[in-house]
Amino acid sequence: MPDDPNSAMGFDGRRPDEHGSAGANGLAGGPPAQASGAEHARGTAESGGPAEVGESVRDSGPAGDSAAEVDDDVEHTGETRNQMLQRNVGELLQELRVAQAGVQILFGFLLSVVFTGRFHDASGFEKTLHLLAVLLTVAATALLIAPAAWHRMLFRTGRREQILRVGNRVVLVGFGCLAAAITVTVALIAKVSFGPVAMGLVGGMAILLFGLLWFAVPGMLAGDQRRREGH
Repeated sequence: MPDDPNSAMGFDGRRPDEHGSAGANGLAGGPPAQASGAEHARGTAESGGPAEVGESVRDSGPAGDSAAEVDDDVEHTGETRNQMLQRNVGELLQELRVAQAGVQILFGFLLSVVFTGRFHDASGFEKTLHLLAVLLTVAATALLIAPAAWHRMLFRTGRREQILRVGNRVVLVGFGCLAAAITVTVALIAKVSFGPVAMGLVGGMAILLFGLLWFAVPGMLAGDQRRREGH
């Protein structure tokens, strides 16, 4: 009796050896697929994919080998122009607090002298010196407080650059008035205490000291910096 044709075949019409080969192919098909996925990822990275894009972004920064141009708004300190102006205005206002303390002490002293009995016995020249010292102190007070008032009224209008530029000049004039007021005051004290010769000596020494420390030394430092930059 001939063998049943279906006895050597599976239910799906294929021989058992075909099932085995198909199963083997199925089992062996997984790793090649994974390997191809890894190769695709490597190929993407090597052909300008996300990895290369990330490297190019890092290389294009200020520390990259390509040395890309720094934005015009970024200063050498790493600050934007707005941040630099804000810091400079803050430093200016902080410096003014130191100067205003000296002005207040001097102004209080000059005002209190008027109400003493000896002031009424002073000569006309001494009273003139006192009035000159008071006026110089008033001018110094107005000039040194002005940038703080400007900042309070204009800080929401984005005028920091103008406040800084004009305020710097006003403060320098205020320092000059303060130096002159202190000089006249100590000269007046020397005149009342020791006479005209002492007044001239003390006044000359005071104006020389202020001129040297407040104006000449900063000018020399600025000139030295310019010479270094020129070389």
